[in-house]
Amino acid sequence: MASPLNPSRSTSIARLESLIETLRGENGCPWDKKQTPDTMARYLVEEVYELVDAIVSKDAAAVCEEAGDVLFQLLFIANLYRESGRFCLKDVVDYNVDKMIRRHPHVFGDVSAKTPEQVSENWDTIKLKERGGAERHSVLGSIPQGLPALLRAAMVSERAAKTGFDWDDISEVMAKAMEEWGEFAAEINHSRFESDSGRATMEFGDILFTMVNVARFAGIHPESALILSIQKFEKRFAYMEAKSIEAGQDIASLSFQEMHILWDEAKDKVG
Repeated sequence: MASPLNPSRSTSIARLESLIETLRGENGCPWDKKQTPDTMARYLVEEVYELVDAIVSKDAAAVCEEAGDVLFQLLFIANLYRESGRFCLKDVVDYNVDKMIRRHPHVFGDVSAKTPEQVSENWDTIKLKERGGAERHSVLGSIPQGLPALLRAAMVSERAAKTGFDWDDISEVMAKAMEEWGEFAAEINHSRFESDSGRATMEFGDILFTMVNVARFAGIHPESALILSIQKFEKRFAYMEAKSIEAGQDIASLSFQEMHILWDEAKDKVG
């Protein structure tokens, strides 16, 4: 069957643009024709997280597929704005290229930056100038409120540390984590006798935020680390479920000891 897409659109991006125009066209897909930037934003977020999962899993084939899905969503959104006359893909590319050249003066200009830290400092200075320079903005103000809490905590921690508000080394922040754990344990014991557990919730949050700082000092991204840990748990639990079915049992019917025997077996078999 011949492709319904415009044969003159030969580049990879142009093929995707042609596909989207066909889907949005007169004889296109009812679902695609109904979409708006607001509705597509949700799908974009979902696809980005699927891409992150694939990257963390180091599955190149999955990364290729999910990167394509993210690219499709981005181009679809750009096309919606082109249809409304707001901007086109060329505007997006031109704006970004100009911004990246402006923010890399150590590559395209005469500014010196020999380390990633110097590059980051220059980047922040240039961003401030772009916003007018004189008006002060909180260094935390541009972090999106809608980010998942762990990812946002990592960004807040990193931005605050750049101002010098930080521990001297990882041993200090690990000691702080132990201190926060002690405060949480004390609050949990206290909450057994009171109905209000709000303080315990806050103390637990302090533990999580401090551990995000531990991860930063260790050069670990907490979101990626947690994704790996969740994936490991899922694989082991799936193994337990499969073994239970093989034995003609539902996993929920197993005793605590039986579950842990399977768990230890799963650790050996699936890692």
